[in-house]
Amino acid sequence: MSGGVDSSVAAALLVEAGYDVTGVTLKLWGGDSDSGCCSVSDVEDARRVAAQLGVPHYVFNFADDFTRDVVEPYVDAYATGLTPNPCVECNRSVKFGRLLERAAALGFDRVATGHHARVEATAGAYRLLRGADHAKDQSYVLYMLGQRELVRVLLPVGRLTKHEVRERAHALGLRTAAKPESMDVCFITRGDRAAFVGARATVPAGAIVDTSGAEIGRHAGIASFTIGQRRGVGIALGERRYVVDVDAASATVTVGTRDDLARGEVVVRDLRFVGDRPAAGQCVDVQTRAHGIPVPAHLVGNTIRFVDAQPRVAPGQVVALYDADALLGGGIAT
Repeated sequence: MSGGVDSSVAAALLVEAGYDVTGVTLKLWGGDSDSGCCSVSDVEDARRVAAQLGVPHYVFNFADDFTRDVVEPYVDAYATGLTPNPCVECNRSVKFGRLLERAAALGFDRVATGHHARVEATAGAYRLLRGADHAKDQSYVLYMLGQRELVRVLLPVGRLTKHEVRERAHALGLRTAAKPESMDVCFITRGDRAAFVGARATVPAGAIVDTSGAEIGRHAGIASFTIGQRRGVGIALGERRYVVDVDAASATVTVGTRDDLARGEVVVRDLRFVGDRPAAGQCVDVQTRAHGIPVPAHLVGNTIRFVDAQPRVAPGQVVALYDADALLGGGIAT
């Protein structure tokens, strides 16, 4: 129970369904200020909702795990020119890693969250499906869940739209019913990624060059840039320029046109599959952003070959594979 409306309604639905529910809030970050997720107000909101529902509520302190497995890799990634997704690493290591372990040790059968996705039991296996509200779907950040995890996971709000979730919360009188969503990286409380990374790692200044290699500007550190970025590049050439490469070794940022971003394939590492691996060359739908539009491609080994060229995927980002609404698996772009 994060203190938000989705996990509040998830708990309420489980109580209505007759489950023996215990609410747990994870204390993950005790950084620069007490805001974002894990704040005192979020914990209080979760505690008050649990009281309204008549269920016990506890706080588990996983701050050390979160710092080691999410924050430090995030800083290291940006300092070396990658673009990580901290929500994915939090899900992998903490929510569906450390928390599942703690739940098993305490004798709980399942762990439920407020993610907008669906778990479907089929003959001998589980499928992970997009949430009913495609605009809020979060299956992309759950690509690492396999059969071992899904047998113990419940996602109660996945069958509801966000509007329906809020309607249910209002009907129950939950204090989180109108609470706004948190959209930023939870541990960067002021929204300044470059400053956050720069305070924790050495990020040297360097050159901004065009695709011919000619220097056209300078930058204060590569942590301010990601592949495909257009705003905030810090140059004005009279036409749009995008970041097409970030070279950490030389601290060089290369910019070019949108056409310069086009790629026919992307190589992925650490491939994971919800069930069986797709057949070699099978056509799948590929999603490269949390709410991006899926595009057709073929998986050959660790290479995803797009049917039509696509903008370059930033190294470090998740590449998720789907068959219609069913998540097949995914990996990390290299």
